[in-house]
Formats: sequence, structure tokens, C-alpha cells
Amino acid sequence: MNLNKLMKQAQKMQEQMAKTQAELEKKTVEVSAAGGKVRVTANGAGDVIAIKIDKEVVDPNDVEFLEEIVLGGVKQAVEQGKALAQSEMTKITGRLQL
Repeated sequence: MNLNKLMKQAQKMQEQMAKTQAELEKKTVEVSAAGGKVRVTANGAGDVIAIKIDKEVVDPNDVEFLEEIVLGGVKQAVEQGKALAQSEMTKITGRLQL
């Protein structure tokens, strides 16, 4: 195998990965929790970029419930953002474990 050719392919893959990572920051996923009362938006980089909470789930006497549903929504959104990133990176790397 030609080492120069292999190095050029690796460099091209690295450039594609960097471009895809930048694009993933612009792609979003939205998760709903508690029947849509809490909505969490994350990007493909796994960053939470927005949380929307309907007023009717804000109960000062049951803050724990609100904490639980927000945490659940955040976890789901981050997982979906990571799954999106993994899917996009797999398109570049194929089945290689990088």
C-alpha cells in the first residue's frame, strides 16, 4: 500500500470530520417530556441550547417533579444529539472504530 496515498486519505477524512463537527453544531434535536410540558433542544455537539417549560408544571410545592422532568428531557436531548453526531461521523469513517 502506498503510504502517501494513505496519508492523503487520512487527511481528507480529518478535514471532513472537522467540517461535519462544525455542521453538527447547527443541527438540532428537540425532546419533549411530561407530555410536551417541558421541551429541551440540543445540538449535534451534545450542547443543550434551549429549555422551555410550560407554566402549569411549575408548582412551588413540588419542585422535585419539575427537576425530574427537566433532567429527563435534558438527558434525552443530549443522547439524541450524540446519536446524531455518531450517525454523521459514521458516514465519514464507515465502520472504523476511531
